[in-house]
Amino acid sequence: MEVLFTEQFEQAYERLTTAEKRSVRKALTLLGDNPKHPGLRVKKMEGRQNIWEGRSSKRLRMTFEIAGETIVMRNVGEHDKVLKKP
Repeated sequence: MEVLFTEQFEQAYERLTTAEKRSVRKALTLLGDNPKHPGLRVKKMEGRQNIWEGRSSKRLRMTFEIAGETIVMRNVGEHDKVLKKP
């Protein structure tokens, strides 16, 4: 699948530490290869239309939309902050 990034995602990614960025890059590779990879723990967000969440580490979450064969990354960061503004 093709993975695209919103400006919000890119800005949030730039605020991460080097180790966090490494974790996110690994998760993005897994997501592009197989969105149902068990390590990502992908699930549809409650109360949100077509927005999904996945984890890149125990602390970090990524939100995204799936449109056909394209994944549009919306946000990344600490669990609570990201889920409040997916």
